[in-house]
Amino acid sequence: QVQLVESGGGLVQAGGSLRLSCAASGLTFSTYGMGWFRQAPGKEREIAAAISWNDNTYYADSVKGRFTISRDNAKNTVILQMNSLKPEDTAVYYCAAGSPYRGHAAVDRSGFDYWGQGTQVTVSS
Repeated sequence: QVQLVESGGGLVQAGGSLRLSCAASGLTFSTYGMGWFRQAPGKEREIAAAISWNDNTYYADSVKGRFTISRDNAKNTVILQMNSLKPEDTAVYYCAAGSPYRGHAAVDRSGFDYWGQGTQVTVSS
């Protein structure tokens, strides 16, 4: 049974930083693409960043230059480092896994098979 468990969310002031972590189990982690999606109240879930099994990365324009996605295959963990946070980054952040052995990071929901429960990130102005 695949499990994805996010941690690291919280409340931070604008300009601050947060580090989200997602621990995966029940899958061969090193072969899977991983992604971080986010969903703000009343909005569609959208991708923030993704990383393929072979470390190709993708960032949404809205987070490029501020967020960094990385993976640690030894720990079955994917990290989203978020810097220079803005109030518009406020959302529930979801970890996702999918597209094993795909050379480029999947960038939409159809490319992911497994989802975590989400962690709340709130950025105050």
